[in-house]
Amino acid sequence: MSNIINTQLLIAGQWRDASDRRTLDIVDPTTGKSIGSVAHATKSDMEETVKGAEIGFEAWRNLTVWDRCALMRRAALLLRERSRTIAEIMTREEGKPLEQAIGEIIAAAEGIEYFAEQGRRLNAEIIPARFPHLEQRVLHQPVGVVAAFTPWNFPINQIARKLGAALGAGCAVIVKAPEDTPASPAEFIRCFCDAGVPAGTISLLYGNPAEISEYLIPHPVIRKVSFTGSTVVGKQLAALAGAHMKSVIMELGGHAPVIICHDADLDMAAERLCASKFRNAGQACTSPTRFLLHKDIAPAFIGKFKAQISALKIGDGLEDGVTVGPLVSERRVKALTELIEDAQKKGADVWRPKIPMPTQGFFFSPTLVFNPTVDMLLMQEEPFGPVAIIDQFTDIADAIKEANRLAYGLAAYVYTRCERTGRLLGEKIEAGMVAVNHHGLGLPEIPFGGMKDSGYGTEGGPEALRAHTITRLVSSQYESP
Repeated sequence: MSNIINTQLLIAGQWRDASDRRTLDIVDPTTGKSIGSVAHATKSDMEETVKGAEIGFEAWRNLTVWDRCALMRRAALLLRERSRTIAEIMTREEGKPLEQAIGEIIAAAEGIEYFAEQGRRLNAEIIPARFPHLEQRVLHQPVGVVAAFTPWNFPINQIARKLGAALGAGCAVIVKAPEDTPASPAEFIRCFCDAGVPAGTISLLYGNPAEISEYLIPHPVIRKVSFTGSTVVGKQLAALAGAHMKSVIMELGGHAPVIICHDADLDMAAERLCASKFRNAGQACTSPTRFLLHKDIAPAFIGKFKAQISALKIGDGLEDGVTVGPLVSERRVKALTELIEDAQKKGADVWRPKIPMPTQGFFFSPTLVFNPTVDMLLMQEEPFGPVAIIDQFTDIADAIKEANRLAYGLAAYVYTRCERTGRLLGEKIEAGMVAVNHHGLGLPEIPFGGMKDSGYGTEGGPEALRAHTITRLVSSQYESP
């Protein structure tokens, strides 16, 4: 693949350029060079998109649930068949190693298949009546057209969560995909077009994020908003949606704590935490960041963790054996550099492995930060990169206090051999998701979402599909013949 050319908009079932032909560059983070362009939507493009989505919604909702399920499963099959080709595109535009990209695409296919089947189980209910000849039916009907705003760090899987639940419930979706990584989402959505999903059921926009959100969210055709991204932007969009009585799902930032108890399996913890921390170069909202180590095991764990980090291979994600790719952009390198420099000025010690680093592109070395203090920016702001903060505790109550100190509450992790301790921490840590001795979050059949400033609503399990419906009561009473 020499280039990624002309990533287009999808409007009313047609792939097309922006009406004024405006484009944005797509930059390969491995080289820092442009590898193509993506269409930049105008207001007239947005108007046509909404009109097409309104028609697409009626066509989609009027299909039987069996037909909708079959089309979604067909799209998932096409996604599996094209997984390597699409993964190569993702690696070029986002940087993650190829095997991780393939894994993301397969996970997306599994999510679409799950929600396809769940859609067949979204049944009406009969509530037993108090009076004779009375029938009380509860209907769960699709809410309408959904505006879905998705980020660049998992450019396909984040769309799949939103798209799968909405389509499974019978909704149409306008996807505002990320401009940093536009080409792989376009190929993902092409699978649905090729599977035969009605025109307008799925639309795809790129452009100015603020302009698109300010147009779509207040529009009367849009009935639900789903957003994944920063807490600051999420609060703004939630307020805008609330002003227009639109329901929302918000999956926002995190600053995940990891509590490693004195009885933890340190070999297992070091291996699994290294894989999780540096997956996608640490650019994940659920990435473990604040490592809270019991003082008795801290030296041993740190030694094992450093050994795991030193075995990482950093480079072009298309090369064999590479485990850590670049950051998505130069701005992310700058942001992380500023956080590390601030921590060092305030007394932190920094460790980096002695492993080869590429000389071009947006790479950032895996970094451990020791002796943190709460006045450091790194202890307040999500680093969103290959940086881990190492701290210690003696009393488990202090670890819980630190874990809950921030307004974030997305994911948290615990390592212990004691089931009682694991259950206690699972209940006491203020996070929407707590994993004990593993990192298996994000499966389509389980809830995925946070609390506090990390958002509300879920993007997994039956609840995610139900969230895209309107619950209606039809109560009827007829005298018997």
